[in-house]
Amino acid sequence: MENSATENSATEHDTSKNDAAKNAASKDDASKDENDASENGQPTPDRSRIRRRVLIAAVAGCAVLGGMLALLPWGTTGTREAAPPAPGAQALTAVTSGVPAALPDLAVLIDEREAHLRTHPKDAHSWAVLGAAYVEQGRRTAEPVNYPKAEKALRTSLKVRARNAEALDGMAALANARRDFRAALTWGEAALQVNRKRWTTYPQLIDAYTGLGEYKAAKRTLDRLLKLRSGPAVQARAAAVYRDRGRREDAAAALSDAAAAAEAPAERAAYLERAGQLAWERGDLEVALRHFQEAVRLDPDQRAALAGQGRTLAALGRTTEALNAYRVALAKQPRPEYALELGELYESLGLGQAARVQYDLLRERAAQAAAGGVDEELVLGLFEADHGDAQSAVRRLRTEWRRQPAIAVADALGWALHRAGEDKAALKYARIATDKARGGGVRSALYVYHRGMIERELELAGPARRHLQEALRINPQFSPTRVPLAEAALAALGEPSMEDVPEMDAKPQQG
Repeated sequence: MENSATENSATEHDTSKNDAAKNAASKDDASKDENDASENGQPTPDRSRIRRRVLIAAVAGCAVLGGMLALLPWGTTGTREAAPPAPGAQALTAVTSGVPAALPDLAVLIDEREAHLRTHPKDAHSWAVLGAAYVEQGRRTAEPVNYPKAEKALRTSLKVRARNAEALDGMAALANARRDFRAALTWGEAALQVNRKRWTTYPQLIDAYTGLGEYKAAKRTLDRLLKLRSGPAVQARAAAVYRDRGRREDAAAALSDAAAAAEAPAERAAYLERAGQLAWERGDLEVALRHFQEAVRLDPDQRAALAGQGRTLAALGRTTEALNAYRVALAKQPRPEYALELGELYESLGLGQAARVQYDLLRERAAQAAAGGVDEELVLGLFEADHGDAQSAVRRLRTEWRRQPAIAVADALGWALHRAGEDKAALKYARIATDKARGGGVRSALYVYHRGMIERELELAGPARRHLQEALRINPQFSPTRVPLAEAALAALGEPSMEDVPEMDAKPQQG
């Protein structure tokens, strides 16, 4: 066999030499042809045939090469561009990285995973992905029917493989989406026991700690996350922590960086929506509106940004546009809080019947959410305090406070107690929601307004005046129904008197 290989090699070598000699001869002939043609002015018939063959071969080669080039996806810079990932692949990247995904892509991913699992029912990874996709779809659409589906898929993943950080992460995300923050904390801690360096677990823990009012623990968890990971998703998560601690400028900068660095339109739109909400909270209405509009342009399914547009347009006096934005948001993402906001806008316009329609929708959506395991007691408590049964609001929110003592719950419970006539008890919770020393670092015009109105009822004129003025400084148009009440209360309080000025310590005598 070795001799045969040697012979073949030699034969190939001789053939190459012969081909080279023929090529050289052809070149010499072509050179002679060109010289003869120059001397005689006309090529001979044999030479003409040779030239035609060469020309035909050259044309054929160019045609083949041109066809190949036409099939290659060259960009304007002359470099080859990669084809964009398929919708299912885009959603897969999003849900496994803990970032927002586009709704059409999510639908494709869910269909793909369900089809795959019909023939591969023991694929724990695919069950976890399917569960995470259902959580994201439920969050984006406000359709709580997705959450039982998510739970079934995630528990199946854990049944197939018990120590499964993907599924444990998914269960934490599901609990956060349902506003069950204690369960989210339990699932997140279990995921960390499997893999402490899995960075996607830490955002779920941050949300859980925040929902439980454990803001120092949320900050510590963010610090650990920042050591493990950087990028847009982490910057956006950091912005939420900064906002809760009253660091609005840091939060705005982090969201701006996150939106600039995000690659997928749905992800960038989500960060712009949060930036718009932050701008709204500080009363920068034009900036807020630009962020909301750009978010909807990038992702037409970004309904939170549409609701933000409605909120901002109402504050700018563009009422018709505001009503339209709210209606579109509610049509695709019928969240109870959007129904409450729209109802209060109708109420501010003197349209009581239209407001009651929205309040009925709020109750209906909250009941549907409860059937899907979602806790909507906070929004129901706020609604009942202002538009229903204040005593019912107090009962709901006391229970919620025992379960999840976050700043938002403290504010709502304080306000419900005020509306029920229990102002001394109300002030305790209003202070928790607004005093940094007590945990309330958020600069919220609504929270400060609530505290000011409670203090006014308790005849604490100085603090009441100070807090009502502060609410209007934070955001002069924070609510279509409450801003007129704040202005009227300030007018009734009048100018500060000497009794409102705190006494100064006597200056010590110099000896």
